[in-house]
Amino acid sequence: MSEQPLLRRIRSFVRREGRMTPSQQRAMTELWPRYGIEADGQPIDTEQAFGRQAPLVVDIGFGNGESLLHMARIYPDWNFLGIEVHRPGVGGLMLQLEEQGIDNVRVMDEDAVEILAQQLVDASVHKVLLFFPDPWHKKRHHKRRIVQPGFAQLVHRKLMRNGEFHMATDWQNYAEHMLEVMEAADGYENIAGAGQFSERPNYRPVTKFERRGQRLGHGVWDLIYRKLE
Repeated sequence: MSEQPLLRRIRSFVRREGRMTPSQQRAMTELWPRYGIEADGQPIDTEQAFGRQAPLVVDIGFGNGESLLHMARIYPDWNFLGIEVHRPGVGGLMLQLEEQGIDNVRVMDEDAVEILAQQLVDASVHKVLLFFPDPWHKKRHHKRRIVQPGFAQLVHRKLMRNGEFHMATDWQNYAEHMLEVMEAADGYENIAGAGQFSERPNYRPVTKFERRGQRLGHGVWDLIYRKLE
């Protein structure tokens, strides 16, 4: 379809590998067979990957995995697929999964747009989560923001009917951009009402990063859109 090349023309992230600790490196080799899913362009059989059928929640850009771990503990009946390009974060999350005995999370370390477009089956996802993506705050970089009309269409295809796309940001300008894009997107309903931001739902934890921002007087904006058709 025409929107896929448009989505891939400009990446919404810069891959910053960073230094991996020995334990994170061990996780990428020893724990990957248990928790990792290869970015090979092939459709993912989620029942095989998780060993069960359950609602699938896709967490894009989970960072160090703090929120993802919290949600996986609270909602053991959901399957979580975390997608993150920062490999130290991927390795660190797998270490925590092993340490805490959490088995309802699988991870991928590739561009989420490619994973959504190529490897996730249409109408298969219960929720897509996009918490605190890079705001690309300089105006000349706004084109690199992941929330664009084509991305909204892509997420819509992957969500099941009544599935939800949940975004959160602490940059007001990006929140307003997200709102503008999503209000214009076909096939969605803003669960807070047209043109409104949502209250933080219970399943989204308040992270250390967010608490620090709150102490500094920073706001946080949540947007939740439900797929209608």
